Amino acid sequence: MGALGLRRVIYALAALESPRAFAHDVDEAQPIAAQLDLHWSYEPWVIACLALSMAAYAIGLTLLWKQAGRGRGIATRQALSFLGGWLLLVVALVSPLDGLGSQLFSAHMLQHELLMVVVAPLLVLGRPLAAWAWALPHGWRRRVGGAFHHPAWRSPWKWITAPLGAWLIHACALWLWHVPAWFEAALADKAVHTAQHVAFLFSALLFWWAALGASTRPAQGIALLYFFTTMLHTGALGALLTLSPVAWYPSYFATTTALGWSGLEDQQLGGLVMWVPAGLAYLAAGLALTARLLRWPRSTRGGATAL
Repeated sequence: MGALGLRRVIYALAALESPRAFAHDVDEAQPIAAQLDLHWSYEPWVIACLALSMAAYAIGLTLLWKQAGRGRGIATRQALSFLGGWLLLVVALVSPLDGLGSQLFSAHMLQHELLMVVVAPLLVLGRPLAAWAWALPHGWRRRVGGAFHHPAWRSPWKWITAPLGAWLIHACALWLWHVPAWFEAALADKAVHTAQHVAFLFSALLFWWAALGASTRPAQGIALLYFFTTMLHTGALGALLTLSPVAWYPSYFATTTALGWSGLEDQQLGGLVMWVPAGLAYLAAGLALTARLLRWPRSTRGGATAL
C-alpha cells in the first residue's frame, strides 16, 4: 500500500469519530469525509433487540441481587462486562461504523472483529442467560427451564456448546462468509448481510462460551489449544487478504476509487485488522488461561473450579 493511500485510509477511519477534526489540517480529509456514510443507523429491529436485552438483564440482575444479595450469583465485575459488551455492540451495529462497512472493506472487517473478539467474550463473561432467566415471571422461568432440559433441545445444545462443536461452527462461519461470492451477496442484500452478522456474533458467542466456561484442568488445556488454533487460522485468513495480489470484493472498488486508493489497499488494511489486533486478542486470552493453569492449586488439580 502506498504512503498516500495508507494516509487516506487512516483519515477515512479517523472520520468515524470526528469527521471534521482533520479538515483544517489536511486538505484531502474533507472530500473523503464528505463521501463517506457517517450517519448513525437506527434499524428498528436492532434497536428493539438491544433495548430488550439490556432491560431484561437489568431487571433480572436487580431481582437476583434483591433475593441473594448484591454481587451474588452474578458478580459486579460480570455485570460490568455485560455492560461493556452491550455498549460496544451498540457501536458495532448502530454507530457510523455500520454504514461505513458497506463502503470500506477495512471498516467492515473492523466491525466484524469488534463483534467476534471484543463484544462476544464480554457478553459471555456477563452471564446474560442467568440474568434473563431471573427477569421472567416465576412460572415462565420453570417452563422455560423445562423446555431447555428437553432432549430435543438439550442434545443439540450440548453439541454446539462443546469445545469442538463451538470451534468448528466458529471456524466455518469465519471462512465461509469471507468466500467472495458469500461476502458479495451480503453486500448486495440486506437480509443476507443480517445473516452474516448473526452468524459471526452467534458463532463467536458459542466459541467464547465453550472456551471461557472450561472448569477443569483438562478442559482448560483443551480451551488453550482452541485459542491457539483459532489464532492460527484467523491469522492465516488475514494474511491471505493482506498478501493477495488481487482484490477479492469488487463491490468496494467504486468507493475506494472515489476516495483515492485502490480496492487492494483497502483489502490489505482489512486483512491487517484480522491478522494482527484480532490475533493478539486470542493470544491474550490464551496467555491469561495459561497463567490460570499455572496458578492451579495442587490439591484441586483434576477437580472443578468456578469461572
